[in-house]
Amino acid sequence: MPIASLDFLGLVAAGTLSVPTAVYAIECLVGSLPLQSRDFPKIERSRRPTVAVLVPAHNEESGIKATLVGIRHQLLDKDRLVVIADNCSDRTAEIARAEGAEVIERFDSEHRGKGFALDAGIRHLRKSPPDIVLLMDADCNLGPNALEKLVEAVVARGKPAQSCYLMTAPQGAAVTHAVAEFAYLVKNYVRPLGLTLLRLPCQVMGTGLAAPWHVLSQISVASSNRVEDVKLGLDLAKAGYATYFCERAHVTSQFPLSKEGTDSQRRRWEGGHLDMIRKEARSLFFPQNLARLAVTLDLMVPPLTLLGVLLVAVLLATGILAAAGASVWPLAVATINLLFVIVATAVAWYVHGRKALPANVFHKVPRYILWKLKLYPRALFGGDGWTRTDREKG
Repeated sequence: MPIASLDFLGLVAAGTLSVPTAVYAIECLVGSLPLQSRDFPKIERSRRPTVAVLVPAHNEESGIKATLVGIRHQLLDKDRLVVIADNCSDRTAEIARAEGAEVIERFDSEHRGKGFALDAGIRHLRKSPPDIVLLMDADCNLGPNALEKLVEAVVARGKPAQSCYLMTAPQGAAVTHAVAEFAYLVKNYVRPLGLTLLRLPCQVMGTGLAAPWHVLSQISVASSNRVEDVKLGLDLAKAGYATYFCERAHVTSQFPLSKEGTDSQRRRWEGGHLDMIRKEARSLFFPQNLARLAVTLDLMVPPLTLLGVLLVAVLLATGILAAAGASVWPLAVATINLLFVIVATAVAWYVHGRKALPANVFHKVPRYILWKLKLYPRALFGGDGWTRTDREKG
């Protein structure tokens, strides 16, 4: 192949990666600035809108009680707690009823998935609609006053509000979980915080989303998509109701201890993310509105490990071409891209991530990267459906 053609391919590759690189770097750097986020006006309890909490659950008998107890402590008498026991073969429904929840038992082997469970919950609420709906996973914990803060954000903006959803490493977890915890912190806190400070919407994160009833009820959520939360966020933005980050409301969960649970969870998340990138890339050229464009650009940032590997690969390829006599411009662009990601990640770590990822475990990062790379073939070409994540040690 002529050098000129290789020059062009190198420039296209480096230029294409400049888009997710720029988005990632801007989000991280702005999210690490010493700026204060605003508080929303307080709402008197007597005047607070009614809330219904929807909890889709599939075989969650071991942990759903703690989730429901935490939610109930933040509900008012006029609020509702609804559990959708979807294709369960355990005591999930029984435990939910014992905790005072309204329970919908759903059995449909052909239409499986969290999206279908949520659709059943929304149809159930149509009989007596609340003002606001909160979506919560059955293995998550609602942080202190999180419900109150989400309601305040929804009322103030009139738009859906996404809580800060973070995952932590449980006691006894492998050291590589610290790397995963930092990566999750960057994705679900630092970058959305940057978007908030730029007055831009964020992605829906799968749990801890509060939305006005009149908004959520007009969006179709019945889907078997592996990342139905991302699809929901894009659909909300397309409809003119983009989701905004509410960093003061926290929802937490723990990474699985077992290797199979960890692998399955990551394949589902990251395979679904990459599939959505492929499907939504063309919408960058035909955005319905600015909010939809902002959410799509954020979606175009691949998982950090994969982004780093792609940047290094393009850097090496363009370096070889430059050494063979090709133009140095592709190499220059590739070098700038990699430097931007390194600097932005370092700043995010220094400002936000030193507790999650202490410097003394940096030597574990290569092992984490290798583990992630092994997951991608099956994540891309296989599919882990909606199965309960194995959180037992193994």
